[in-house]
Amino acid sequence: MSTMSFSIPRLTYYGAGALEQLATLDGKRAAIVTGGSSMKRFGFLDQAAELLKKAGIESIVIDGVEPNPSVDTVIRGGKEMAAFQPDWIVAIGGGSALDAAKVMWCFYEYPELKFEEIIEPGSMPPLRNKARFIAIPSTSGTASEITAFSVITDTKNHIKYPIVAADMVPDIAILDPAIPATMPPHITANTGMDVMAHAVEAIASTAATAFTDPYAIQAIKMVIDNLPTAYAQGDNMEARLAMHEASALAGMAFTNASLGLVHSMAHKIGGEFGVTHGLANAILMPYVIAYNRKFTNKYAYAEKLLGVKDLGQTVLELNKKLGIPASFVTCDEVDFSEKKFLAVLDRMSQHAFEDPCTLTNPGKPTAADVKELFEQAYYGKALH
Repeated sequence: MSTMSFSIPRLTYYGAGALEQLATLDGKRAAIVTGGSSMKRFGFLDQAAELLKKAGIESIVIDGVEPNPSVDTVIRGGKEMAAFQPDWIVAIGGGSALDAAKVMWCFYEYPELKFEEIIEPGSMPPLRNKARFIAIPSTSGTASEITAFSVITDTKNHIKYPIVAADMVPDIAILDPAIPATMPPHITANTGMDVMAHAVEAIASTAATAFTDPYAIQAIKMVIDNLPTAYAQGDNMEARLAMHEASALAGMAFTNASLGLVHSMAHKIGGEFGVTHGLANAILMPYVIAYNRKFTNKYAYAEKLLGVKDLGQTVLELNKKLGIPASFVTCDEVDFSEKKFLAVLDRMSQHAFEDPCTLTNPGKPTAADVKELFEQAYYGKALH
């Protein structure tokens, strides 16, 4: 039996008013990293800057992080940080803002580094030489606030790279339910199903352990119990906080146990078509669960603890409640033309097969298996 490890984030503040912890920091300068304009529009950027000012910390804002953060964006952010020399990096927004800020942090501390040098999992040099990191998620989804993961897109080659480095786990995570309460229903749905995918994949992962399973099971339970309410009643603070907590718990599970084919495939179909990550996960999940069932008894284990008959069926029913289609061909978020799908299918399947997340999927899936799963999820073929 080889030695294993399990780590959880350094410090998590959660509950109403958690954002106010920013006023208690020790430091001189902070770079606030965010995405589009929603955090500004809802006043959270001003609030964060105000709270930092109370702590005697001067701040700048680095914004414009895209939904799929690009290599160019993280290099630009690293340069802006280098000019300002912050001792805190405060990422506030969706998973993309948090993911981008982590890699900007790396380029701030190592300006001469090239992106290619950090693609290999664990190849990032040690961080915290110049700054520490705070993550404040606006969505209950990616769990980037407590994980060692970041997903960055190479826009030239249409490939999403999952960057993995233990040092990227933030020093402080702040889970304030007032922030996700501003998210529209479709974002609540997509990010919530991303939480479900993290937990479902962590359960079945070949690297799952007695340490990771309880976090994953609890996260699945909280999603089933709270996501429909958070979706239908956006201002229900109990459901919002429960989803924020579920996201963090699922993150603790998968950052230690890793993921599987749902994520490998979502990364690649996202790279090719621009479909939202959580939405891609939601559509793919029932098909991958049906495939994986042949190689693992972990779904049966989870079903027994959760009191559900069939996890795949439960996901399909949740999707239906959230207005998420059962296949890509019926998904109108982006143009899923059959012509393009068939043109990229072989390449996309090969790339998904080579994705690091495939390594911990049950069984030994081949590129041909991945292709078949893409076809099932595209056309909505019957699950067997």
